[in-house]
Amino acid sequence: MRVVGIIPARFESSRFEGKALAKIGGKSIIRRVYEQAKKARILSEVIVATDDERIKKEVEEFKGKVVLTSPSHPTGTDRLAEVAKEIEGELVVNIQGDQPFIEPVMIEEAVEPLIKDPTIVMGTIMQRMTLDKDLSNPNIVKVVADQSGFALYFSRSLIPYPRNGKDFPVYKHIGLYAYRKDFLLKLSSLPPTPLEERESLEQLRALDYGYKIKVVKTRVKYSALGGLSINTKEDLKEAEERLIKKEKDEKMG
Repeated sequence: MRVVGIIPARFESSRFEGKALAKIGGKSIIRRVYEQAKKARILSEVIVATDDERIKKEVEEFKGKVVLTSPSHPTGTDRLAEVAKEIEGELVVNIQGDQPFIEPVMIEEAVEPLIKDPTIVMGTIMQRMTLDKDLSNPNIVKVVADQSGFALYFSRSLIPYPRNGKDFPVYKHIGLYAYRKDFLLKLSSLPPTPLEERESLEQLRALDYGYKIKVVKTRVKYSALGGLSINTKEDLKEAEERLIKKEKDEKMG
């Protein structure tokens, strides 16, 4: 089965303009995402989809594959679909352009359920949160799943709410999606829904139209760099600090 990874990347961003070209440890964020994705053995090909010539030039300079897309796409899903229409492959993986340390195993975890079960049209991953300070952060999306591992809801708010005060696991949603190609094209053709627009979360469109999303609990720990997303300049600073610490720890053995 041919699986293609696509990395949507735009220059404009309300919280951090040009973040795809921001550098961490001397490498641009988009380069780090691309190089990590290339390590995933499950992917037959990796493509950057961008509407910006500056990002296109950066990808070409490190010999990556890049496609210039329409600048009018309202969401990353729409940008993904434009590229997916022209590729050969049964499965498409949306790899976020702001996750420079995404682990190859995380990509594989999202894809494997679709390979094993032909009835699953979309998959993603989640990670148990271990830092209290992150629970109320709206930049960190939370997810709750049913007993069969399918998403019930995604939110920027804390879910589930700990009304009785008892300890209950809260899971961060890692914005990595695996789709059957035909389903992706169908999903992108559907109008946005009120919930999607209210939360500014594209995955809610699938739930709103009655489709199921398989959610896999990743083996990558919350303390690892793998699930870190760069949404703000503060996130960039944190990523730089954590990378320096990681490299120092590795040298010390």
